[in-house]
Amino acid sequence: MATSGRQAASILLVEDDPAIALTLTDVLEGAGHTVRHASTGAEAKTFAEEAQPDLIILDLMLPDVDGLVLCSDLKTRSGAPIIICSASNQTRDRVLSLKLGADDFIGKPFDIDELEARVEAVLRRASPQKAAGAPAQPQPQIQQERVGELVIDRGRRRVTLGGESLQLTPTEYRLLCALAAHPDEVLSREELAQQVWGYADASIGRAIDAHISRLRVKLNGTKTPAPPIASVRGFGYKIVAEGMAEEAAVA
Repeated sequence: MATSGRQAASILLVEDDPAIALTLTDVLEGAGHTVRHASTGAEAKTFAEEAQPDLIILDLMLPDVDGLVLCSDLKTRSGAPIIICSASNQTRDRVLSLKLGADDFIGKPFDIDELEARVEAVLRRASPQKAAGAPAQPQPQIQQERVGELVIDRGRRRVTLGGESLQLTPTEYRLLCALAAHPDEVLSREELAQQVWGYADASIGRAIDAHISRLRVKLNGTKTPAPPIASVRGFGYKIVAEGMAEEAAVA
């Protein structure tokens, strides 16, 4: 049963170590929470959409996906707060986790009491009405974005231009999502890299340029004019909203 004063929550635990997963599950269920365990990134994505958990606890070191990339993906899929629980001791990972949408970071080995306290704190911040005993108001989630005739359906992970479906690679899709979320706003190559891959280094600019080039080809290969992806020399890229195409300086 839940300890008095605490709120019971549905928690998605993403952890590939069976022993740690078992320990965390026992602790969380002992506190009154419902736990669903995923041992891979693929399972986590499926469970996040099916269960729509109240909280996600995520290990960064998974067998099939970079945990930082998964963090951003899960935030998009469910909108639930995320606590990173990882053995990584790199400051870079802690900083990127928070930038990519994580709400807290706790290192392994961890203290059980500290983990429980962080879980309760994140749940309180995410849903103050529940913590006070009042019904929580559902928070609207952006499932679809539109820039001119370009429509991104995040729920279905589908992109259409003038009603015509575009076949994009996962990297192209994430790049387009990042740009479309901030129309007419310049995003640096480093910012785009962090959203696409979860990291940025000195050589990442050329990779971003190459993917942007291929993305432009696909956007311009339809009958419907696409919102241009403009190069801003020395800074990065932006997607130009409808009616402002004349400002685009496509490289």
